[in-house]
Amino acid sequence: MKRLYTDEHAAAGVDAKLPDIETWPNQYPGYEIEIVMPEFTSVCPRTGLPDHGEITLRYAPDKLCLELKSLKMYTLAYRNLGIFQENVVNRILRDVVKACRPIAATVTGEFTPRGGVYTTITASWSKKASRSRNGSKG
Repeated sequence: MKRLYTDEHAAAGVDAKLPDIETWPNQYPGYEIEIVMPEFTSVCPRTGLPDHGEITLRYAPDKLCLELKSLKMYTLAYRNLGIFQENVVNRILRDVVKACRPIAATVTGEFTPRGGVYTTITASWSKKASRSRNGSKG
């Protein structure tokens, strides 16, 4: 059986240029921020059909907090980007961690059904787990 999805489809959007997520200095320790983006849209890299969903970001800031307008502009850039749903969630997590180096972060994508299939994808990162994997500071 011939594969319909290629390696190019699988890698689509993973390294695309997106707007930077800006930050500002955190003033308080020991709390969590939850940001819900209920109108997230991207595009299936194979079919070109839109994917709609809700992205929820939960993070415990360390020294920096995410600036919300830049985060909005960042997520809007996915609107015409061909990228699989799994890659969306992991890419957002990667970019959030790079931008603000939180203590911990979790991104959940709940995508609306297409063809009777409802998908929820969750990816998490923490400094503690990163240190134990790398044997160094996260």
